[in-house]
Amino acid sequence: MTDPSAEQVRKQMQKQKQTLEQTQVPLQEQQIVDVPVVLTEADLAQINTRARIELMQVVFAQALSAIVVALLSWLLGGFDAGWSALAGSAAYFVPNVLFALRLFLATFKPGGSSALVFLVGEFLKVGAAVGLLWLLAHVGGERVVWLAVIAGLIAALKGYMLVLMFGKRATSHPKNS
Repeated sequence: MTDPSAEQVRKQMQKQKQTLEQTQVPLQEQQIVDVPVVLTEADLAQINTRARIELMQVVFAQALSAIVVALLSWLLGGFDAGWSALAGSAAYFVPNVLFALRLFLATFKPGGSSALVFLVGEFLKVGAAVGLLWLLAHVGGERVVWLAVIAGLIAALKGYMLVLMFGKRATSHPKNS
């Protein structure tokens, strides 16, 4: 057996290139069609159930991390540090629980919650947290241990990380049809 000549290889490659060009549709002629995702009632129920469970898990994780930081602050810094950490946690935890409750209730509505309602809720939650921290500064006076307040606030803010690290998926993902 001998190797094919360079001319034969070149002709064969040119023929393959022409075939490929004939089968491809030019980009201008291609149509991009958006196909909407259609979810069944069972898929929507499964998504809402998972959302409810995950909301509860996040609230529980925030409460747990706030309590742990408050106890550590109390052990390391005394009574005032423990209460300061608890107050710092509460400054974010209380508005967040109210917002989570609003989202939880929205999972029972057929349309759910809109993006605008979510954004307004987030804005109000942050505003309430700032207001509660301002109230803490004015009511607590000299007894407030600000390092503990910040530690408690961070614990409540980042409590969801516990769910991300240790939580399991509440339910399986909806199956694509």
